[in-house]
Amino acid sequence: MKTTLKTVLGVGLVAFAQGGIAQQESSLQLDTDAITVSGLSSGGFMATQFHLANSDKVSGAAMLASGPYYCAQNDIAVALGQCVDKVNSPLDVKALSAQAKSWEQAGKIPPLANLKDDKVWLLHGTADTRVNSAVSDALYQQYQQWVPATQLTYVNDKPFSHVFPTVDAGGSCLDSASPYIGKCEYDAAGELLTALLGELNTPDDVLEGEVISFDQQEIAGDDASTLADKGYAYIPASCSNGEACRVHVSFHGCNQYAEAVDMAYVEQTGLNRWADDNQLVVIYPQTRKSLIMPMNPQGCWDWWGYTSDAYATSEGPQIKAVNAFIDFLATR
Repeated sequence: MKTTLKTVLGVGLVAFAQGGIAQQESSLQLDTDAITVSGLSSGGFMATQFHLANSDKVSGAAMLASGPYYCAQNDIAVALGQCVDKVNSPLDVKALSAQAKSWEQAGKIPPLANLKDDKVWLLHGTADTRVNSAVSDALYQQYQQWVPATQLTYVNDKPFSHVFPTVDAGGSCLDSASPYIGKCEYDAAGELLTALLGELNTPDDVLEGEVISFDQQEIAGDDASTLADKGYAYIPASCSNGEACRVHVSFHGCNQYAEAVDMAYVEQTGLNRWADDNQLVVIYPQTRKSLIMPMNPQGCWDWWGYTSDAYATSEGPQIKAVNAFIDFLATR
């Protein structure tokens, strides 16, 4: 069932449905002390960065077709040579983790010890030629340093290409092609949310909530300068009606931002279906492509330093912007 789209204007929520306009006054009661995150490809790199940069309030992270924290080391050449479809030399996970430790000691990320209580879920498809399996293996190795084995899941035996796997939405599971959502007869959304949040209500196929849009530029200012004008969020009816709800942030991949794939990532991954019956607001922040400096022709999240040398820390502009979006929805 296709969701209704609403638009947040300033602090108001205006609904556009069936030709009518209705004002929604109810506020959201969001738990922002136990946020979970997910992401595909560049969105997976951002999910890891967001996890470490906000480990005092993030309780779980799921990364699909992604690699270790600080893999690119603030260098696009390293990103392309080490962290995507080829690994020119073995990834030095210890050195990458040492950088995280250095930033912890400098107060640029919260204590890494915060991660010990978190849940982490990783996925890499055996048919994925866009991200080398060694890259995802390195992410798994890295998280083993921080998270107990009982809280860490790595799915690496499924014949998926470079897609977000679903039961029956998207394109072919074996084609790494737009919108990078694949009909794989596999519910990645349900698997990752259950791993991060524990037992959930089994969802039905009727969505009672709504997708809203919000003004990323107005909310985050200069920190959103590399982002799209609009971001999106799925709000279950239970949350709109004042029930206490949790927060999940999902980061799209390269060439998967709304201007490129319309609402495919926002509506087709299956996350909304699970959120609808489990008091979970899902936030979908959006990037944009740029053919001028800072160059980002595929609309990727910043995991190599195009926004700032601090991109992977709590001071990273995109990380600060997403925190502003969470705060906005929690206090509107």
